[in-house]
Amino acid sequence: MQLQDFDYELPDALIAQVPAPERRESRLLHLDGSSGALSDGAFGDLPRHCRPGDVLVLNDTRVVKARLFGNKTSGGRVELLIERVLDHDRALVQIRASHAPKAGSYLQLDCGARVRVVARSEEFHELVFEADEGVAEVMARHGRLPLPPYIGHAPEAVDEERYQTVYAERPGAVAAPTAGLHFDKPMLTQLRESGVHIVTLTLHVGAGTFQPVRVVNVADHHMHSEQYEIPAATAAAINAARREGRRVMAVGTTSLRALESAVTGGELREGPGETRLFITPGYRFAVVDRLLTNFHLPKSTLLMLVSAFGGVDNIRHAYTHAVNRRYRFFSYGDAMLIEKKAVA
Repeated sequence: MQLQDFDYELPDALIAQVPAPERRESRLLHLDGSSGALSDGAFGDLPRHCRPGDVLVLNDTRVVKARLFGNKTSGGRVELLIERVLDHDRALVQIRASHAPKAGSYLQLDCGARVRVVARSEEFHELVFEADEGVAEVMARHGRLPLPPYIGHAPEAVDEERYQTVYAERPGAVAAPTAGLHFDKPMLTQLRESGVHIVTLTLHVGAGTFQPVRVVNVADHHMHSEQYEIPAATAAAINAARREGRRVMAVGTTSLRALESAVTGGELREGPGETRLFITPGYRFAVVDRLLTNFHLPKSTLLMLVSAFGGVDNIRHAYTHAVNRRYRFFSYGDAMLIEKKAVA
């Protein structure tokens, strides 16, 4: 497969810059992966697409204020995006600067913290924060919400609320699991009362989610590692559903990747893990039957994932339909419910 196989034309006007006035007011495009049939609807209709006994899997990660600014000792400006807090004083970080800082050099952050560059591995630097506050405290007090690069405004008060899911619990992500942004608490209550089993897992979305695929041959791409954890109750609920023939719906590609990464011998295992799982067409899904997701960037690994799930031709047709019907795309955009394409 070539990268160009996952390209499509998207007018800039369809890239959502702000969220819908209310969470559930987004639109919902439903794709039947087996037939290719499409139907237009509203996200508020989601309960009609569910039935008692379905398992709905949410990613409860919480976006942290992972963007910091400062200067090199030479005076050049730097922008830091914290990928992962390693311990109280150390972090793995992406650095944007005119010239990447060398190991042993220092950065002076605008908040007053002094940071030493320890080492570099590919696109990430290991930094030590030489401050009274630890990394997490510096981020919480002085960091900025890391909105995606295709959103053209600086974070505002509305973003502080709406770029988090209503069920976000565990801090650690640098990007929101955006399929979950459409849910409000009344809808979750409505789903529970209708007999849908709602369970959670955690996958901390890393800075690699913003990185473009830079290879022509898709097979040459390597995913960044992301941490996840499957609670025992979640593993038990999903294993029971699969034994009993009940459907499992992943809310977001992050939930799907965590679930598919945690399967051993046909059973979903509980506990922590790390995943570099790269899902492309031809992948055989072991856990998930249905995927609720947003519309993804051209030439992205997430577009490859949904193409594997719903069928390459079906997804191409669905995205053409969505553009023609002027759906809103990406993080603050509309949603898509995909039924898995049957594999012969």
